[in-house]
Amino acid sequence: MYYYVYLIRSINYPQTIYVGYTTNVNERIKTHNSGGSIHTKKDKPWQLVSCTLFKDMNTAKQFEKYLKSQSGRAFIKKRFL
Repeated sequence: MYYYVYLIRSINYPQTIYVGYTTNVNERIKTHNSGGSIHTKKDKPWQLVSCTLFKDMNTAKQFEKYLKSQSGRAFIKKRFL
């Protein structure tokens, strides 16, 4: 099984981003775009900006946690926005 850390951006509000963790990126994006996530439904639709694959669940979760930190947000802003 693979684990993914993904970055999505709101199409209507391009400065709004969301970082998440999943085992199925396509289904997760569909969930975000259908309003199935309480954290992202008000800013839909979303587009995938980046997706990083991990074999180890703990490493994926640590990377997600980093991207949600202040320095991780700075990294996202510099590299992806």
